[in-house]
Amino acid sequence: MAKVISSLFVSADGVAEVDPDWHFPYFDENMGRAVTEDYDVADVLLIGRETYDSFAGAWPGREAAGGDDAPFAKRIGDLRKVVVSRQALEFSWRNSELIKGELVEAVTALKADAGIKGILVCGSISVVRQLFAAGLIDELRLLVHPVIARKGRRLFDDGDVPYHLRVTATEVFPTGVIRVIYALAETPAKVGYEEITELVPDA
Repeated sequence: MAKVISSLFVSADGVAEVDPDWHFPYFDENMGRAVTEDYDVADVLLIGRETYDSFAGAWPGREAAGGDDAPFAKRIGDLRKVVVSRQALEFSWRNSELIKGELVEAVTALKADAGIKGILVCGSISVVRQLFAAGLIDELRLLVHPVIARKGRRLFDDGDVPYHLRVTATEVFPTGVIRVIYALAETPAKVGYEEITELVPDA
């Protein structure tokens, strides 16, 4: 079964709506390597409409320009891209297609496709929220920037049920960016204050 991986840049206060002013100063070769590793596991790029519009408005031109980022631009262009949108779209970027049916059912079908090993959800906050709610995210990969953004859309909105995670890998870059990879975890047993009193620090 294919693994669904969500990869996002976030601020220390949880903002995932990236502002270039706080993102680009921290982009170095380590972050470039981390992004490459995320794409290494992907047969399918699953993205929302806004993310697609942003990517399609930039990467084809960069590929055509033949600059330093052209190989990565070509790599994204060659990748199968499934776009989540409730509206019909006309695609100018190759290997792009509209998701078939409702998101949860479509992603469940993609996960079950024997020909797919990895589905990468890049950015696309609303898509990530829906997939988390449906229990379809297998890994959450965050590049946490050492900045308090103070404005912008946060990764998760308010909800009644917490999502429990376990850390599978961490790495600290010289810029102060922390790479954290999480997998979903079972809800821990309920613990009250009475059960942790002996762990409270001595006065």
